[in-house]
Formats: sequence, C-alpha cells, structure tokens
Amino acid sequence: MNAIVEVDMAGMVPAKSANPTAEVVSHAKTVQQVMQAVMKQGVHYGAIPGAGDKPTLLKSGAEVLCMTFRIADRYEVTDLSKDGVIRYRVNCIGEHQQTGVPLGSGLGECSTDEEKYRWRKAVCDEEFDITPETMRRLKFGRKGGGGHYTVKQVRTEPADLANTVLKMACKRAKIAMVLNVTAASDMFSQDLEDLDAELVRHLAEDERQAQLQMMRDEWCAKAAEAKDRESLGKVMKEGVKVFQGSKDTDGYKVFAKAVQDRGAALKETNNG
Repeated sequence: MNAIVEVDMAGMVPAKSANPTAEVVSHAKTVQQVMQAVMKQGVHYGAIPGAGDKPTLLKSGAEVLCMTFRIADRYEVTDLSKDGVIRYRVNCIGEHQQTGVPLGSGLGECSTDEEKYRWRKAVCDEEFDITPETMRRLKFGRKGGGGHYTVKQVRTEPADLANTVLKMACKRAKIAMVLNVTAASDMFSQDLEDLDAELVRHLAEDERQAQLQMMRDEWCAKAAEAKDRESLGKVMKEGVKVFQGSKDTDGYKVFAKAVQDRGAALKETNNG
C-alpha cells in the first residue's frame, strides 16, 4: 500500500459548481484509482460465488474509502429486540471530517433470528438428545461432489450474541453508507461477506452445476453431430479428457450414453 492517491479534500462537500459533470467524473476516477492502487482482492473486496460479477465491498475496503474521502461515521442505533430475539437497526451517517457536513447515510440491520446466529452445531450427541425438540434440528446440506450430509444443531442463546449482532448491524450500515456517499455501487455490491457459510456453499455449488451442465450439453451436442465413426471416436477421446479434468462423473455417464447412442445410429445408417 505504497501508492499515493491525491484527493481534493473539498470534493465530497456538496457545493454549487459550474461543471458538476466534471466533478462526478473526477470522483469516479478517484474511486477507481483507489481500488487499483490501494485495495487488494480478498482483503478490501472479494467475490461471492453465484452472487453476480461485481466484487463485494468488505469492511476494510469501506474504511479505505472513508480515509480517502475524509468521511467520519456516526451511528444511530434502534433496539428492536422482543420475544427472545435480539435485533438492531443501525443508521450510519457519513459526515465530512473537516467541516462536519452530512454527506449521506446507510441502514443496516441484524438479528439473532438469522440463520447463521440462530443455530450452532451440537457439541455431542448427548447434548442434542437432551435438548427439547423445539430447540434442535437436523440440518441437511449439499456436498460439493453430489449427495448430501446432515448436521445436528441446537438453538443458540440470543443474549450471548447481542454484541455480535450489534457489530454486524453497524458494519452493514457503514458499508451501505460508504456505497451511497461515494456512489461506488456501480463498482461494488453491498457487503456479502457475512452470508451464511452454508448459503455461500450452495451458491458456489449452483454456479458449478450450471457450468457443468453447459459443458455436458456442449459435448453431447458434439457427439450427436459426429458424421462418422472416426469423428465420433475423436470426440469421445477429447471429451473423456474434459470430464476427467472436471471430475464430473455424472456428466461423463451422460456423455458416454450420447456417444453410444450416436454410434448405434451411425451403425444402423451404414447397415441400411
């Protein structure tokens, strides 16, 4: 992080301008320069599988943009907790550090009723067995290579997570504020790093399955389009390498069936 990015300190303060378009362009360029020269992928921004092409802005990245544009953050917290569920709604207000002028705000919310906070893995089978049925569950998840697994889970104690959900609500609000104030939503999506790990795996698996299906369709089509046994053999040889490389055993079975069907059709044509 040795790169130097020069920023007009007054640039974030609302003011009348003879050329507002030039200011907007200059502002956008500054965000791009910071992203390229200062931010690092995996530290300040990242990608969530299946969540779109735009990188997601992480908390550390939001802090870099606040430092760049001299944005101070102020928080207004509303406690919406009730009936054993702790829930906070936070309004993060961005202000210019030097003048105190409000620049914009962003809302964030978090609750112990969210999936990632509501349940935890049982310490042992005995804990799961003695927990009331309404406070335990058997959760199903998908395996990367196909099939599924199960996890014994019990409910968490909301009070133990009060500080955690408050911090998460503040983080979500701050990132929303930074995206609003810096108009960087065209470069970054809202923070998604706090997605439930299981949901992230599902998104990644959905994306992989979509890619695998496209590959299967492509090679099955090549097999079906083979004009003779020699070209079919060549398709078969190349396709086997592709499916072995992707470790897609189910796709290989589908491809092999397509090759077999095409071979039978070519044989029947030749005999006819």
